[in-house]
Amino acid sequence: MRVLLTGATGYIGKRLLTRLLLQGHQVVCLVRDRKRFNPPSQFREMIEVVEGDLLDPESLSSIHTQVNAAYYLVHSMTSSRDYESSEVACARNFRTMVERLSVKQVIYLSGIINSDELSKHLKSRMRVEEELSKGSYHTTTLRAGIIIGSGSASFEIIRDLVEKLPVMIAPRWLNTRCQPIGISDVLKFLTGVLNDSYAYDRSFDIGGPDILTYKEMLLKFGEERNLKRHIGIVPVMTPRLSSYWLYFVTSTSYNLAIALVNSMKVEVVCEPNGLADHLGIEPISYAEALSKAFAKIERNEIVSSWKDAQSSGVLEFSISEFVQIPEHGCFRDVRKEKVVDRAKTIDKIWQIGGDQGWYSASVLWGIRGLMDKMVGGVGLRRGRTSSTKLEAGDAVDFWRVLYADRGEGRLILLAEMKLPGEAWLEFNCGQETLTQTATFRPKGLLGRLYWYAVKPFHGLVFSAMIGNLVSGK
Repeated sequence: MRVLLTGATGYIGKRLLTRLLLQGHQVVCLVRDRKRFNPPSQFREMIEVVEGDLLDPESLSSIHTQVNAAYYLVHSMTSSRDYESSEVACARNFRTMVERLSVKQVIYLSGIINSDELSKHLKSRMRVEEELSKGSYHTTTLRAGIIIGSGSASFEIIRDLVEKLPVMIAPRWLNTRCQPIGISDVLKFLTGVLNDSYAYDRSFDIGGPDILTYKEMLLKFGEERNLKRHIGIVPVMTPRLSSYWLYFVTSTSYNLAIALVNSMKVEVVCEPNGLADHLGIEPISYAEALSKAFAKIERNEIVSSWKDAQSSGVLEFSISEFVQIPEHGCFRDVRKEKVVDRAKTIDKIWQIGGDQGWYSASVLWGIRGLMDKMVGGVGLRRGRTSSTKLEAGDAVDFWRVLYADRGEGRLILLAEMKLPGEAWLEFNCGQETLTQTATFRPKGLLGRLYWYAVKPFHGLVFSAMIGNLVSGK
């Protein structure tokens, strides 16, 4: 079948793409920014890429490729606080487009909405479902709660809480029940309902066999990691305080923290249905999903991470807008050093950030990350998905990869921290010389004052960084 896939650069989409290709389907990927799309090299010739923005109907009007079915995996809850109207607009524009393409089936991954009182996030998912169901095609909606897998937002947040806090004084929503599901089972359901008339014009809750409170999920995670944890519940913590608590302790963005806290007050337990039996799927337990996730992490085989989605940052941009680093009106810090071993230097550059750090002044980097968190930025806690691989669009702490070519020895990062301007960090490793360039384009007087305030630290941070990168050690 020819299948249209939206959200192909997201956490679920990246994994679903591979599954569909391995099953022999031809996949057409709709992406906003072609330069952010990096499918596995062995599949690139099997994929058709079309560029369009679901918030811009005109950008979709030129798409005429014929497809039999379409996956709708687009969510906007982390990009802004007012995401409801944009999510409905995206769904409406998508519906118009796929009707024109004579699509037979649309498959939508939503959230469980069985409670009488829904959070803003879950109400938005329901409105999208209603909008998609108005189309002239068959609609299949899969409703999932907490998705557990290496790199998933839920998994990373639970991991941050359990591994960083031996004792937790937590909000009362930790007593809310939910039904987690492993990412491998989500993918089985998503591919299983494709072109299956049993699933036409129906909605199904999907979940694993365990119904747990969030507190039980945290404690079981601790058991999996051989960590003894103690959790106390405070009944008076407000949603705002809960959001700040989640934001500062974990790697999540503040907008995502707000959405999650509001959703975690709502019970998300599946209504019984026969889909798993019909498809022959036996969902794995929460403990097994954790075990599989850590096995992937230990082998450095994380296929996708929520942190690499553009919405995990604070900027909305197209890579093509920023990959050409400006010179006019900019401040620059340029340093050059002789390279002892080019291959080793490039290896170091490609491992920068995350657990490895920035090869200089770790305390100062940590303070800068904390300062960024304090003003609503992403801080350093996003880390990176892979310890050795970098591709355009990947997150690296509070930077975003714009360009990465190992053969060329060139890496360009764009700062996603809160700044009175825009900042780039570029590494260009030639055969004999490494050039390291920090560029800052200030916005107004505040931007210029900021540059001069941090300039004294550049001599310490940037000189040590390039020195450690070119050393043969």
